[in-house]
Amino acid sequence: MSASAAIILALGVIHLIYTFWGPKLTPRDAALQASMREATLVITRETTLWKAWIGFNASHSFGAILFGLIYGYLALVHPVFLFESRFLLAVGLSLLGGYLVLGKLYWFSVPFTGIALASICYVAALIVGLTSQ
Repeated sequence: MSASAAIILALGVIHLIYTFWGPKLTPRDAALQASMREATLVITRETTLWKAWIGFNASHSFGAILFGLIYGYLALVHPVFLFESRFLLAVGLSLLGGYLVLGKLYWFSVPFTGIALASICYVAALIVGLTSQ
């Protein structure tokens, strides 16, 4: 379980760094980035597509970091509490499953592979944790 949490935590931290530093999450087409800085969303004119892009990427990173920190902490410091909570186990599995689907449909191989590995670790921890009770 801690390995699963560490993988997602690492992906979240790397994604947050890439969001604010360097060109990794910017379009290769400079004209597209310029257009994104000018275009507003249908829902509001208070922000641009570029600002929303940065905000969505940062908040996505925060979610992965939060998962990694909470599940890592619980796995290492309060494993009995974690493995006795069907709710927390289901929430964690659901989040990883959701990330796995998004990764396959919308992202690229590196995050998908990391999420798949984290999911395998999580399921293995569930099997070991639930069968040892």
